[in-house]
Amino acid sequence: MAVCELFTTVCSFFATLQTVYTGPLQPEISNGTFHHFFVPDGDYEETVDPEQCQMLFKFSDVYPCGHAEEGSDAAVRDDFVISKLQAEDAARLLESIGRTVAHDLDGEDSYGKFLQREISQISEAFSSVDKSLLELEVKFKQSQETELREEQQLNGYVVQQVSDIRGALRETTDISLGLRDRHELLSLIIRSHGTRLSRLKTEFLTVDS
Repeated sequence: MAVCELFTTVCSFFATLQTVYTGPLQPEISNGTFHHFFVPDGDYEETVDPEQCQMLFKFSDVYPCGHAEEGSDAAVRDDFVISKLQAEDAARLLESIGRTVAHDLDGEDSYGKFLQREISQISEAFSSVDKSLLELEVKFKQSQETELREEQQLNGYVVQQVSDIRGALRETTDISLGLRDRHELLSLIIRSHGTRLSRLKTEFLTVDS
């Protein structure tokens, strides 16, 4: 469908190349391409009817108005040859465009199907990316939960160790206090025994004397 529209456009373009130029008359000008403007005789004053001798695009040999009747058969033959060449050029152009379109379509029948396939592939790619993002989000949440659980376990272990250390310190303090009390008691007992021994010694020495 696109090739047909392009062919119509090209044909319309070639058809408009023989239109009458409505600009000011000049002896001879060129637009820098293969188009060529021609003014009969190149002299405005000798032109009898400027409306019939206006400039044309030179796709074929255009003769001055005064010589239009001379060599009309040759002009017709030249026009046929030029038209044939133009048709061949258009055919080659259309063939090239057809190959380009076929290459662009990549085996599809139309641009619609080609675009549908491209959209389907893009949708699949987006779905895959979305799925990957969801998987990453789930893994991230699981990692956060694992870290939180490990942190809680570590905190619990540390708290338990601190509690055990406090208990051990408390027991050590209690034992230390008990040992100090026993030390004081033993000191009193030893002093008491020393006093008794001294008294007994004194009494024994007194009796002997």
